[in-house]
Amino acid sequence: MKKLVFLLLATFSISMVAQEKITEGVIASKMTMSSPNEQMNAQLQMVGDINIITYFKDDKTRSETNNPMSGESVSIIDTEAKQMLTLLNNPMMGKKFTLSDINETPDTSGIEITKGDETKTILGYDCEQYNITMNQQGVAMTMKVFTTEAIEASNQQTVELGEKFKGFPLLMTINVTQAGQDMAMTYEVTDIKKESVSDDKFSLTPPEGYEKMEGM
Repeated sequence: MKKLVFLLLATFSISMVAQEKITEGVIASKMTMSSPNEQMNAQLQMVGDINIITYFKDDKTRSETNNPMSGESVSIIDTEAKQMLTLLNNPMMGKKFTLSDINETPDTSGIEITKGDETKTILGYDCEQYNITMNQQGVAMTMKVFTTEAIEASNQQTVELGEKFKGFPLLMTINVTQAGQDMAMTYEVTDIKKESVSDDKFSLTPPEGYEKMEGM
């Protein structure tokens, strides 16, 4: 479940003309989690809102989260190099990293993606709806996602879901069932800034002190 939550993390106020294309900048978002199971819900409430900062530039994206309970995590996607670096600084595990290749034709077996009819305007951006259901490795998930193609940035969803999914998600509602336990998550973008981002943010070289995660 922790790995699943992290993958979903991979993870918006600006005065602008609606639908202006942005290819470089910084996005702020947050994820909230809850469960009908009282014990699990108590644990999720201890975690609290998960704040995410995403830097993007050309074909590169970097998403950062920092939470007192789960520690720090960073995900760097370079679609030109076709690689993704994940950094974890967890109180239990210590500093770990994985460096994986991005599959040009991701395995979408067990995943169904349909285009919805609903639209939303979020922070001045027209967003289109996608409905996603998946059942993989004992995890059943449904997602309602609103994306905009005005933000030209890579993200976990476009990497893993392939060509049927387009745009950058500004709002996601997610329902997950695993081992008989239900959990609901809401991801929403809260701020978008068009600004320059240093290339150093997107280095695929693991920082000093990080060890490769075994089995990954």
